Amino acid sequence: MEENITRADDQKPLLPPTSALVAVAINGGKKSKYVVRWALDKFVPEGEVSFKLLHVRPKIIAVPTPMGNLIPIHQVRDDVVAAFRKEMEWQVTEKLLPYKKMCTREKVQVDIVLVESEDVVNAIAGEVAKCSINKLVIGASSRRLFSRGQNLSSKISECSPSFCTVYAVSKGKLSSVRPSDSETHRSIKDDCSDSSRLTSNSSSPSSSSQAEWTDQSSTASYCLLSPASLPLQRFQALSTINQALCHRRMNTNDIIYQNSLSLKTGDRDADATSCLSSSDTNDVYSAASSFRSLIQDAMWVNDQASVADTVTDFSSGNQININFELEKLRIELRHLQGMHAMAQNEAIDASRKLNDLNKRRLEDTIKLKEIILQEEEAKALAKKEKERYEAAKREADYMKECAEREATHKKEAEAKALREAKEKEKLENALVGHVHQYQKFTWEEIVSATLSFSEDLRVGMGAYGTVYKGSLHHTTAAVKILHSKDTYRTKQFQQELEILSQIHHPHLLILLGACPDHGCLVYEFMKNGSLEERLLRKNSSPPLPWFERFRIAWEVASALVFLHSSKPKAIIHRDLKPANILLDHNFVSKIGDVGLSTMLHYDCSSVSTAYKDTAPVGTFCYIDPEYQRTGLISPSSDVYGFGIVILQLLTAKPPMGIAHLMEKAIENDSLMDVLDQDAGEWPGKETRELAMLALRCTELRGKDRPDLKDKILPALEKLKETADKGRDWPPIAKLLPPNMFVCPILKDVMENPCVAADGYTYDRKAIEEWLEENGNSPMTNLPLPHKNLLPNYTLLSAIMEWKSGRH
Repeated sequence: MEENITRADDQKPLLPPTSALVAVAINGGKKSKYVVRWALDKFVPEGEVSFKLLHVRPKIIAVPTPMGNLIPIHQVRDDVVAAFRKEMEWQVTEKLLPYKKMCTREKVQVDIVLVESEDVVNAIAGEVAKCSINKLVIGASSRRLFSRGQNLSSKISECSPSFCTVYAVSKGKLSSVRPSDSETHRSIKDDCSDSSRLTSNSSSPSSSSQAEWTDQSSTASYCLLSPASLPLQRFQALSTINQALCHRRMNTNDIIYQNSLSLKTGDRDADATSCLSSSDTNDVYSAASSFRSLIQDAMWVNDQASVADTVTDFSSGNQININFELEKLRIELRHLQGMHAMAQNEAIDASRKLNDLNKRRLEDTIKLKEIILQEEEAKALAKKEKERYEAAKREADYMKECAEREATHKKEAEAKALREAKEKEKLENALVGHVHQYQKFTWEEIVSATLSFSEDLRVGMGAYGTVYKGSLHHTTAAVKILHSKDTYRTKQFQQELEILSQIHHPHLLILLGACPDHGCLVYEFMKNGSLEERLLRKNSSPPLPWFERFRIAWEVASALVFLHSSKPKAIIHRDLKPANILLDHNFVSKIGDVGLSTMLHYDCSSVSTAYKDTAPVGTFCYIDPEYQRTGLISPSSDVYGFGIVILQLLTAKPPMGIAHLMEKAIENDSLMDVLDQDAGEWPGKETRELAMLALRCTELRGKDRPDLKDKILPALEKLKETADKGRDWPPIAKLLPPNMFVCPILKDVMENPCVAADGYTYDRKAIEEWLEENGNSPMTNLPLPHKNLLPNYTLLSAIMEWKSGRH
């Protein structure tokens, strides 16, 4: 915006123009349009005139940052300051543009002048003096009866140069005028000339009536000179009225304010407060009466002006100035009448507020008494509570002493147990252990543990290695030896070692240690072999009941969810099958053989993340068809293999075509015909739900398979609850041994039950090994009086009978 906009510091002093120069001071607020509109209506009809729109803004001393902070201008680069200053000028110009358009529509020459100053009054006065402005229009500040000090418009009127006439406008109407010296002198001069002219033109009376003419002349002169001196009288009257009004206004405000403070402090002296209130009210009314007398005096001045107006009808040249002054006096009179009404209303309001405060004081006194009563009741209640607290504290101290004694005995027992089981503690630390830490075994220890890889200790052979049973540090373990040491096998070995040393889960096979130099991994030994051996009845192993199969499905799903949620990389197993699901002595399942797993940068909340493998690996019938076709591996690939595993848990059949077989059985309503009948009596509804879930997992497209964490795992948790209830059903309870047949140490059925000194029954071999290293009871952890063992022939007979009946 480059049109007729200047800053005050860029202007040069102007000589008084031939036409009138009117300045309008605006702040860009809502009232500014009324000021500009009044100036246009007032001065445009009078002839050629030019306008200046004055706007005062604060100096730029700081630059704001995007965070809302302010940086001092001396700490900011010059180009940034210049850009910020230009931006502020543009905003102010846009803000003042509507007022310039108002002047342009009236075809008036107009300039916008921007002044930077912290003092608005001196800035406007200085601009008026510099530009020789002879008329200044400002907005009148709001007047209040009890306001103290001068308002902004009054200060501008006083500080403006004497050659400038200042007009104060309020809501589109003239509120007050401060005439210039030229107008005041011209008015007085014109009045004096008219009076002398009237005296000279009078004819000379006769000698007989000379005294009478002299009296009349003096009276006429007084009547003629009174209108001429009317501006001075008006200023003196207004000054007297304003001083008296401000003085009484301040006294009234101080009295009301002090009275309010005395009421808020809650003074209880009612007599003193009453006397103070009545005196304050009388002062308010006396101030209002004095103010009323001042207004009557002003009205008398107005009446005298009216009489003078009648006398001065003889002077036509001075009539315009007198009318102008009378109009201003009428405006002042209306203003004083409004202030009088406001004073009366505020006096009434003050009286009413005083009465309200008295009522509130009485109410507060009543409430204070109630609070004092409540405080006394609270003190009595607190005393009773304190007595109860002291009694409870004494009891708590006694219980604390007992607990400390018990804790001392417990710590002594724990310390003794820790000293006697250092090897076990090392194993537990390895399970809980730290990232990338595992126990390293030497090759000699591996060879010694497996008796030089004896065929009698070999428990399994896979495509990637052979597994042997061995004993390392008095712990039975499974030792896996890779077939070869080529690059691919080494990568697989390092990957399995890295994954199992970082993660731990109850249903993932525990890595006890390794011998990295010879590609050897040491796992915990799983007594009941693999799930495949149990389902396909290899080595004449007994069948699993249906509720154990429900539980195994949930355990495998929870382990897969744990692998898929691993951070920062998700782990995809890629070779999930019954042969890689192992069972411990309590038939708890654990996933093993994670050597083919893939670690992905994978966000669990996204299902679109996938990894492309150019050489798909895995076991036929368990590999995801989409993975075989595209080479893209994702968490849904494990879901497909998990679905095949569930179908095998239900049917105990090979994986080839098992999904098609299950679909036909469900369509023909012959599901019970394809289930494994050796698992017991399957629950119809829950078994059908599990079969339908398995079929959804084996969909050909990965996006059609359910989410493992949000869909599959919650459904299996409900089925697990049914399995827990089914464990106690009479037809199936016979498949599990009674709790009394299970050794507390081995967690398995006892071969030779014996009673120890603590009264509990253990397997003889297990308790003898325990007593060689410990002198405390395995159940109570208390010292045993002796180490003698008594055979329990009754329990042995019951165990033999149960075993014969089971088989």
